[in-house]
Amino acid sequence: MKTSKFGAVRLAAAPVLTAATAAATAQATASAATQVVLTNLDGGRTVVAAAGGDVEVRLTAYREQGLNWSWSIPQASTPEVLKRTAGTAEPSGGARAVFHVQHPGTGKITATRHCRPNPGKACLDVVAPWKVTVDVK
Repeated sequence: MKTSKFGAVRLAAAPVLTAATAAATAQATASAATQVVLTNLDGGRTVVAAAGGDVEVRLTAYREQGLNWSWSIPQASTPEVLKRTAGTAEPSGGARAVFHVQHPGTGKITATRHCRPNPGKACLDVVAPWKVTVDVK
């Protein structure tokens, strides 16, 4: 039986194509499970998340001119889309939460920043909202 050099090239290319396809599939699967991390600076943004993944919120407290700015624990507007699986207020005034992305849809994650004065200082009666819209694909 005769084999041509072109036949050998086709046979040799088949494992390479199969490996490339497997690598692309693994990469697509990994990107769907990628965790989205949000911080103070993300307020007002819209982000895209994959169903089955997680969205983590890390809000950091800060001090400014003798005032301590603290955060409430982040909440989801649509728990059927974004189910909170963890949430805590830190002693420092920061707050963290993790939301499992249930299925496609749109949800909002919100928290509020409020003032805690040091002794001898006064806070204005100001509550600053933080909100991120999450589009789940």
